[in-house]
Amino acid sequence: MSPKDRYRELAPHDAALPLCFQPWYLDAVCAEGTWDVALVEENGKIAGIWTWFRKSFLGLPYITMPHFTKWMGPWLHPNRGGRLTEDIDRLKLMLGQIPVVFKLSQHCHPEFQNWLPLYWQGYQQTTRYTYILPVEDLDLVQAGFNRSVRRNIKKGETLLRLEERQSLPEFYQMLGKSFERQSLSLPYGYPLFERHILSLIEHNAAKLFWAVDEDGRLHGVSVLTWDKGRAYYHLGGDDPLFRESGVGQYLTWKAIEYVHQHLPGRLFDFQGSMLKGV
Repeated sequence: MSPKDRYRELAPHDAALPLCFQPWYLDAVCAEGTWDVALVEENGKIAGIWTWFRKSFLGLPYITMPHFTKWMGPWLHPNRGGRLTEDIDRLKLMLGQIPVVFKLSQHCHPEFQNWLPLYWQGYQQTTRYTYILPVEDLDLVQAGFNRSVRRNIKKGETLLRLEERQSLPEFYQMLGKSFERQSLSLPYGYPLFERHILSLIEHNAAKLFWAVDEDGRLHGVSVLTWDKGRAYYHLGGDDPLFRESGVGQYLTWKAIEYVHQHLPGRLFDFQGSMLKGV
C-alpha cells in the first residue's frame, strides 16, 4: 500500500489533522497537477506527514501551493511521543520520500516550529505571520476594536443583514469584484472554485455569508471554514460601489460571532497576512 493510500485510511480517524491536510480537501483543490504525501506512522497512528502538490513546466517537475490552500509541507502530530531527536528522525524519514524536483516552494503550518533539519538539507525559509483570536468572550474581542472598526461594524449592523443564498456563480462574481478593484483577475476559474466549495459543504466544513441591504442588493460575501481546532476566515469579497457600508468588517464580525455561537472551543484564524495595514 502506498503512503497516500494508507494516509487516506488514517486521516478520517484523526481529529487533530488540520483542514488543509485532509485528503478530500486536497482532492478538490489540486487541479492541473497531483498531490501526494510522505507519512510517518507509529503504532498505527499518524506521527508526521509532509504533503505536496506537484506540477510541471516545460517538462520540469516542481512543487508549489494549490489554490485555496494556505499550508502544506511538514506537520508533526501534537500527540506524537518522544523528544527533539525523534522529531529530527521523523523529518529525515519524510525528506527521504520527497520526489526530486526542479524547485520546491511551500508554506508551512504555524504548528511546525523546528525547521532546523530542513536547513541542514539546504532548504531556505522566510518567516510569515498569521493572526489568531480566541473568541470565547465576545466582550473581550470587542474591547480590542479601534474606533474605526467599531464604527464600520455599527454601520454594517444598521444597513446590512445576512441572507441565505444558493448561487455559487453570484458568489464567485462578487469575489472577482474585489480583484477588479485592484486591476487584477481572479487567479482561479469557476469550476475549481465550485468544486472546492461543494467539497467543503459536503464535509460540513464551511459556512457562506451573504451581506445584503434592505433592497436585497448584495454588498459582499465571505467563506468561513473550520476543523476541530480552528475556524478560518477563508475567502471574502465586496462590491466597490458599496464599500462605505462597512461590509468587510461587518462580515468579519459576523464570522467571529458564528464561531462563538456554533463552533465552541475553536480559535479564529485570519489565515495570515504580511500587509502593513492588516
